[in-house]
Amino acid sequence: MESERKCLNCGEKLTGRTDKKFCSDYCRNFYNNQWRTYSDNYIKKVNNILKKNRKILTDLNPNGKSKVHRSHLVKLGFRFDFFTNIYITKNGNTYYFCYEQGYLAIDNDYFAIVKKDLKQE
Repeated sequence: MESERKCLNCGEKLTGRTDKKFCSDYCRNFYNNQWRTYSDNYIKKVNNILKKNRKILTDLNPNGKSKVHRSHLVKLGFRFDFFTNIYITKNGNTYYFCYEQGYLAIDNDYFAIVKKDLKQE
């Protein structure tokens, strides 16, 4: 026995094509717009966090290499769980990057901040 198919938006019983997901264009558009809005808002939120992390690192690293304590980064609102990529050196050191600005955990809760040389890529 075939289960009753229902509209993904309003729950109305579907008739017609077996691959039909919505009862009307209105329901299809409403459902897709709601999903897209959530998705776009999430992407904007993550991008804003990444931009803020990058700005913090850039401001603290005017000469391309510097050192900063974890507490200072946290005070400025840095989010360690957001980064764009990871680079592991041959020595096993792990650098986390927010675009071209990176950081490496070193001794006593300090971080080395570096700027990736984009000319070499």
